[in-house]
Amino acid sequence: MNKKILCLVASMLFAGNCVMQAQNDNDNDGDDDEITVTDNKGNEEVIEFPEAMTYDLDSLMNLYMSKTYLKEDNDCHMKDINPVFSKEVYVDRLSRIPTIIEMPYNEVVQKFIDRYSGRLRQSVSYMLGASNFYIPIFEEALEAYNIPLELKYLPVIESALNPNAVSRVGATGLWQFMLPTAKRYGLTINSLVDERRDPIKASYAAAHYLSDLYKVFGDWNLVIAAYNCGPDQVNKAIHRSKGEKDYWQIYPYLPKETRGYVPAFIAANYIMTYYCDHNICPMTTSLPAKTDTVVVNRDIHMEQIAAVCGMDIEQLKALNPAYRRNVIPGNTEPSIIRLPQTEVGKFIDNQDSIYNYRTDELLSKRTEVEVNDEQPTFVSRSSRHSSTRNSRTTRSSKSGKNSRSSKKSKKKNSRSASITVKSGMTLSEIARKNGTTVKKLRKLNGIKGSNIRAGKKLKVK
Repeated sequence: MNKKILCLVASMLFAGNCVMQAQNDNDNDGDDDEITVTDNKGNEEVIEFPEAMTYDLDSLMNLYMSKTYLKEDNDCHMKDINPVFSKEVYVDRLSRIPTIIEMPYNEVVQKFIDRYSGRLRQSVSYMLGASNFYIPIFEEALEAYNIPLELKYLPVIESALNPNAVSRVGATGLWQFMLPTAKRYGLTINSLVDERRDPIKASYAAAHYLSDLYKVFGDWNLVIAAYNCGPDQVNKAIHRSKGEKDYWQIYPYLPKETRGYVPAFIAANYIMTYYCDHNICPMTTSLPAKTDTVVVNRDIHMEQIAAVCGMDIEQLKALNPAYRRNVIPGNTEPSIIRLPQTEVGKFIDNQDSIYNYRTDELLSKRTEVEVNDEQPTFVSRSSRHSSTRNSRTTRSSKSGKNSRSSKKSKKKNSRSASITVKSGMTLSEIARKNGTTVKKLRKLNGIKGSNIRAGKKLKVK
């Protein structure tokens, strides 16, 4: 029996236990980001929705995978009518979901079920269709760490199954990893790569993290809360509640969003299981062609692959969401490119052409440069004024130095100087070498004739 018939039958079976309402009538809390819950004492409490529960459906449908492989099921009946059931029906249904993690019912859980089945029913339709892409990946990763498979619905409340989701505080990808946690669990993040956006790698990192949190808290509801707000916040709530380790007991001490996080998780499991009973039809899915990977050891741009192999670059981006700027940094370390299986052979056969296609334009980061050592041919006005001032200062400085040097020279020259006469030297030769005259030499040294004796000291200045 197909899903459409199942949905119709389920609606008929429960018709006696429910009230049929238009899809928005049962979800009129007003604010899109929070709900108000009233406790048994009449006290009102405001609870924030997880951010993904406020996403616009249009933004989800603009994703490449959505536009290409999802479409509305126009044959689905009664999709605008949302049945509202009695409390007992919700309690019974939650108890029958095959889970290890307990799924209790209360008013807060009911509010989240109402939101998913009412205002967010179109988004649920999208997520049911998109789950065909992602749920098998999530289940495989969770199974690898031997943890409950119902955790596969965490990305429903984390990202609404949008692999490119980025929260207000920078949490990224299907599993909404913050940067420090992502790096701690082995995900690469730099200017070119963000593996938080890679569905496979991020899923295994998330499963590892959830497994580690369970070793700390030993309770899956506390684990889910810690995944949202961090283990430190959960530990604070435990201390403030005097050591209680039950999520519903530490509930008042948790951050606002985390108080709604476990109820949202329970509601996500409910709606992804009982969507038929609320007349929500999954979008029809045509699964993408099989894919395979190739390893590259050189930098390569997706436009090079798309142009040479005749591929749609948007498809390449969707298959390789971890590459932030369409560049695969194979030079850094061997890197993987995911391609449609039919294109792998074409890539291998045309690698040289791919690497050489518009390389200088698309991969323009230079590996070596020469420094321009020519003298500038002009200077700016301000530089010229500065240069003039500097030259004046320099000239003045040089002038001062020359003046001082001249004075020193004069002083030095004013001092007497003498030489020792060597054999064969004449007065005229000595006068010429010392910049004076024979007459002056005679006068300085009291010489009457031209004869001078070797070894005699003569004043020359």
